[in-house]
Amino acid sequence: MNTELPPVAPEVVAAAVEQLTSRLRKKLDAAIETYATLPVTADGTAWRVRCGEDAEVTLTPGPSGAVVEDGQARCSCLLAPRCLHRAAVLGAAPVADTDVAAGTPDPSPEEPGVGATSSGEGAGAPDTREADAAPVGPTAAQVSAAAGLWDAAAAVLAAGVPGAGAVPQAELLRAAHTARLAGLHRPEAAALRVVRALRAARARHDGHRLADLVAALRELLLTSGLLAVSDPDPALVGTARRGYRPGGSLRVHGVCREPVISATGYGGVVTHVLSDEGRWFSVADVKPGGTARARGAATATVALGSGSLDHAQLSRGGLLISGATLSPDGRLGAGKGVRATPVTGLSWTSGPLARLFSRPLAQAAATRFAGARTTDPEQAGQTADELIGCDVVIVGAAEDHLFARELPAEGADGEGEGGPGTGIGPASSA
Repeated sequence: MNTELPPVAPEVVAAAVEQLTSRLRKKLDAAIETYATLPVTADGTAWRVRCGEDAEVTLTPGPSGAVVEDGQARCSCLLAPRCLHRAAVLGAAPVADTDVAAGTPDPSPEEPGVGATSSGEGAGAPDTREADAAPVGPTAAQVSAAAGLWDAAAAVLAAGVPGAGAVPQAELLRAAHTARLAGLHRPEAAALRVVRALRAARARHDGHRLADLVAALRELLLTSGLLAVSDPDPALVGTARRGYRPGGSLRVHGVCREPVISATGYGGVVTHVLSDEGRWFSVADVKPGGTARARGAATATVALGSGSLDHAQLSRGGLLISGATLSPDGRLGAGKGVRATPVTGLSWTSGPLARLFSRPLAQAAATRFAGARTTDPEQAGQTADELIGCDVVIVGAAEDHLFARELPAEGADGEGEGGPGTGIGPASSA
């Protein structure tokens, strides 16, 4: 995958692969591997990849920053658009997130609940608004879409990582698109995770973990299989996007900022903060752009309230917020009614931040792994977002990995080099 390219909607990739002849499909995996290493020329509105003397592929993303229509991907060769160049470049690009691919903007933070879709409302999902109503089960369209997803997932499982190349992935992306149209949010999300994990595995990406691929494929087979036999559990359908809701007044303390370079072609920064009550929140600035945007966003102004702090300052300081708006995963919204006043930050040895380091690393990790085993993906995600604090000493490095040893609690001085945002523990991403 080439993260310099803009993200591409699943259905655009699937359509490009379907247009190829059987002879060109056999060459697609090798072409993707080659084109993923080619230089990308970007001028802000278009991304170009030179694939040969007479072939240049141009991607022109829409307002969302993603390629969401067939016409936004063009090739200059004579066979276009049914050419190997175009399909291979699209296959080398990151897969766009669901909301971006759908062209749906974020819900307005100052209007809580706008754009929210629960597992019981919208897009053909079963109606569960009445607490005493019996589940009615998935619709015929959802059953059909789930069956298609299960077939595509089973084909991937049968092929294994070596055999699950661009063509099986395209079939899974097409099935995922059909599932989105039918309102099957949870299995669709699992399908996209499978494709991304497959790509990482086949490219032997350093960040790939086989366990992630196994978990995503298991989730996909389980949810789509149950829906295909009309299981009435609304949790199988899942949830689309949820809006921001009122959070009242908050006082939060900066802990660290985390660079984001996602597998979907997005880059930016997320600053993690902790409230006086020990609740985790975050402020995000993530948009299409990859590595270059992540580097620039690290010192960008925080879009919250008056916007008087940048992310570096917030990670070492704090905010007193009135009229806060919150997403279910703890993101702080930046609506018109939000007011934020900078306050002095705390050291890692005082207030709620001290509790971050109160448990031994082994105990904190055990709690994290226990949360990851829950069958509720939302609960598991919330547990995974909670940071772990500990004092460590760096003992070595191997390529882009660091080896560290935990220091005993009594050996941490808490101040000086162990102060907020200086690189020990969670602040290593600052």
